[in-house]
Amino acid sequence: MIRFAYKAVALGVLGTVLVGCGRAQPTSTAVERPPAPHVTEKPPVMAPGPGGLTPVFKRGPQQAAKVVALSFDADMTADQGPRAAAGEHFDNPELIALLRRLKVPATVFMTGRWAEEYPDQARSIGTDPLFEIGNHSYSHYAFTTPCYGLPTVAEGAVREEVQRAFGAIRAAGARNVVPYFRFPGGCYDDATLRALGPEKVTAVQWDVVSGDAFATDADAVAEQVLDGVRPGSLVVMHCTRSAAPVTAEAVRRVVPELRKRGYRFVKVSELMAAG
Repeated sequence: MIRFAYKAVALGVLGTVLVGCGRAQPTSTAVERPPAPHVTEKPPVMAPGPGGLTPVFKRGPQQAAKVVALSFDADMTADQGPRAAAGEHFDNPELIALLRRLKVPATVFMTGRWAEEYPDQARSIGTDPLFEIGNHSYSHYAFTTPCYGLPTVAEGAVREEVQRAFGAIRAAGARNVVPYFRFPGGCYDDATLRALGPEKVTAVQWDVVSGDAFATDADAVAEQVLDGVRPGSLVVMHCTRSAAPVTAEAVRRVVPELRKRGYRFVKVSELMAAG
């Protein structure tokens, strides 16, 4: 999730740092089989910035071919266990199933707490060559403040958040794990980039905000994505039913339209390699 400057105008909803993937309905629409997903044996990373700052990747080269990366944040904060136990769904298996049916490669940024709550899904996503999993922290607490009302990571715990998340994701059985990190809420500053430096990850942001968090109008979400995508774009969406209930419906419109426009879908690792 994100330094979220959500466009609430078209959606009529407030931007938020929670992430979610909308509920998909089966579709019988035939789709053209796209090329097999690119597999990067050793995922590329960017070189550290001045003074060892963690590098930040926001999009691929604009002069590149018509490629676009869809990324989905699987959010669950450390204190949301009781809500999950009461029946709230922070997962969205229907969205993942839709991406598989449409054969769309994607990168899922997962919190460690999400992987602990849904280990079977984390393993399924993380062993499917169509997907790769990035780190979205363990707790989904903010790394700098203010950040959309999120609780703040304890002082000095930045590296532990990242290490603990990778540990939880791998403990679930995921193998396609890439050294990429997405800040909760997209909120960061030079101090957090410096603190994160020893973890040797690349921070991944985006250039297209879908506005799907808490949205109720799938068409508005789809239009926002379609209006924003350019060659090399990186789109941020969400994979949590309770927080983004129309994401899958929007994806069902976005994917065929972008393919019609000549775009090919890639994972973040391939987009980064193109640079």
